[in-house]
Amino acid sequence: MPQTKIFFTSDIHGSERVFMKFVNSGKFYEANVLVLGGDLTGKVVVPIVEQGGEAYSARFLGQDMILSTKEELENLMKKIRYTGYYPLVTSSRNAEELSADKKKLDAVFSQLMVERLKSWIKIAEERLGSSGIKCYVMPGNDDRPEIAEALEGSSAVVNPEGKVVKIDPLHEMISLGFSNVTPWSAPRDIADQELGQKIEDMVSSVVDMENCIFNLHCPPFDSGLDSAPKLDQDLKPKLDGQLVPVGSPAVRSAIEKYKPLVGLHGHVHESRGFKKIGKTLCVNPGSEYSEGILRGALIILDDRKVKTFMLTSG
Repeated sequence: MPQTKIFFTSDIHGSERVFMKFVNSGKFYEANVLVLGGDLTGKVVVPIVEQGGEAYSARFLGQDMILSTKEELENLMKKIRYTGYYPLVTSSRNAEELSADKKKLDAVFSQLMVERLKSWIKIAEERLGSSGIKCYVMPGNDDRPEIAEALEGSSAVVNPEGKVVKIDPLHEMISLGFSNVTPWSAPRDIADQELGQKIEDMVSSVVDMENCIFNLHCPPFDSGLDSAPKLDQDLKPKLDGQLVPVGSPAVRSAIEKYKPLVGLHGHVHESRGFKKIGKTLCVNPGSEYSEGILRGALIILDDRKVKTFMLTSG
């Protein structure tokens, strides 16, 4: 059997530049399986307000700007998309209405998320359709439930969440993008006990656990892959730089109990690295999406063993 080479990344948070690198990573790294482990969508809408003619105004990354040509407008929109934000060209009246109506802004935000994800899936189909590369993309805890529709029905991209999928004749993969509860009450935060039950529901259908991959967005608790800055009462990192484990006890318990071949994790951007829990290789590639950097992990699998692996950046 030809070797299986997985390229894994996570937490791209709307960055179009990082997604394009991800789609191209199969060819670049000669990987035959691509896995994007959650947190696909961005967090900010940037209004670009019509001022008449070809003039527009916007505020982006703390800078006020006036655009006077279509070329300037296109360049700014590209920069916004690459950063992971969502440009919204709109009238001054509509911008004011959105600013005053959180519910209306929220609906627009969801629409922009779905539209971008659909455009990404179309690009993935064009570039991967005849390549023979398998591509798995799932939502994470920060992603709204309504984006799931954009991941369905693709000819090249599979949403593996909640399923057992065979990435090759030997290796199965279970996937879960939910997280234990965070201070930010993300859309898909759930109780750790419920997280554990969702894992158990999938595990019951795994045939060969020694060759199984646990693609679980939340890293195992106290693994070094889940170390995040301790927050103050305003949910801001404390100045002393203290780190605390924020991962899932249920994920750790499942890995210790079932001893899968590999654990693929994300969620905590600062905790790039790898950790052996028993015989299981667990990795967190970290994330620098706002800088346009694709952090990843390249893992080559054999029967019941990891032949080699490396963390990547590019």
